[in-house]
Amino acid sequence: MGKNLIQQARGKGGPTYRSPSFRFKGDIRHPLISDETISGTVKDILHCPGHYSPLMLVNYEGRGDILVLAPEGIKVGDKVECGSKAEVKNGNILPLSEIPEGIMIYNIESIPGDGGKFARSSGNVARIVSKFGNTARVILPSKKEKVFVVNCRAAIGTPAGAGRIEKVLVKAGNSYFKKKARNKLWPRTSGAKMNAVDHPFGNKRSLRKSKARPCKRDTPPGRKVGMVAARRTGRKWR
Repeated sequence: MGKNLIQQARGKGGPTYRSPSFRFKGDIRHPLISDETISGTVKDILHCPGHYSPLMLVNYEGRGDILVLAPEGIKVGDKVECGSKAEVKNGNILPLSEIPEGIMIYNIESIPGDGGKFARSSGNVARIVSKFGNTARVILPSKKEKVFVVNCRAAIGTPAGAGRIEKVLVKAGNSYFKKKARNKLWPRTSGAKMNAVDHPFGNKRSLRKSKARPCKRDTPPGRKVGMVAARRTGRKWR
């Protein structure tokens, strides 16, 4: 049972399952925190295979060129700001303490200065529901509410590319290249359709489908599939 499954082999890394990061434009982060408000100019709008939303190249004064997520409606030549005294305007970056409740925001920091972790995909927006003391309650795109420190920063607006999922793929080839651009495992093949050598559920000599059995937490990698460390087994009685 020493052979790893495909899903486990991908987690180990290696040239076969490497993400094509050499095609990505770069890391997307807010500028470093500073006491003063800095302004910048949008130099270009870019497409990156590693991000669902378009990116914009912003030249901030004294900071150089920085890649940030492009909001809906931004264009080349627009002015943007970053800081606590920045205007509440599309594309500007402010702390949650300076953003009014109900304003659409994206790319929210989890910890002040980490560059942004939440609501980053195209069309995903969050809103500040309430503030209490040094915390702010934000409703995320998943409709869940999360409490942030008011020093965490967020960008104003909606990430561009909101209609991305509305376009029909039409054929499987389009879906294949869409997944390949970000090294996603597709198509997904069920274990029962594989050969016995490739998966514990696989077997070409039978059409039996229900091969999933509970396995222990310390089971070897080649068998650790199905109901892993089940909390209970057997028939459930009332």
